[in-house]
Amino acid sequence: MAGETIITIIGNLTKDPELKTIGNGNTVANFAIASNTRQFNRNTNQWEDGDTLFLNCSAWDSQTTTLASNIAASLHKGMTVIAQGRLMQRSYQAQDGSQRTVMELRVDEIGPSLRRATAQVNRQNNQQQGGFQSNGFAPQGGFQQAPQQKPVAQTAPTPANTDPWANQSNTSFDSFGGSGFGYTEVTDTGEPEF
Repeated sequence: MAGETIITIIGNLTKDPELKTIGNGNTVANFAIASNTRQFNRNTNQWEDGDTLFLNCSAWDSQTTTLASNIAASLHKGMTVIAQGRLMQRSYQAQDGSQRTVMELRVDEIGPSLRRATAQVNRQNNQQQGGFQSNGFAPQGGFQQAPQQKPVAQTAPTPANTDPWANQSNTSFDSFGGSGFGYTEVTDTGEPEF
């Protein structure tokens, strides 16, 4: 939608994401991200923490994605994450009767930061949902894609097919009309180039 404020935040999860199903059957994951700045103090020769921003976040499952469920299954307290979404303002009435307004991030995309961790990504194989879905982020292990339904036969590389430049003919240009897009090869005339 036009006029929405889209932000990206990097920080640590303050608690495990809480998965809820609300009255109309929709599923939401609620969590908070703490993001702080670090500055180098030249007088003390040390890094110092700045102010911390605590941002409440929500993510929803929809007909096409299982974002909230994936977050609850994949992310845990203390993990450093990168989240992008729409900054929303919401008003509500507190228990004491006062009117309150809060800001929250409606998360569209989220994943673990790989600066100091590794993650294992498992792709969901669901034909109805389409697109790339991932779950199973884990702070240990390596990047690994879930096996495909049909194994693909692997062929051992031969010297002929390991070097892509071994074949000197330029078939991509030759297929478009001989010498390729109007380029004519000039033979060496013996004169120096200018």
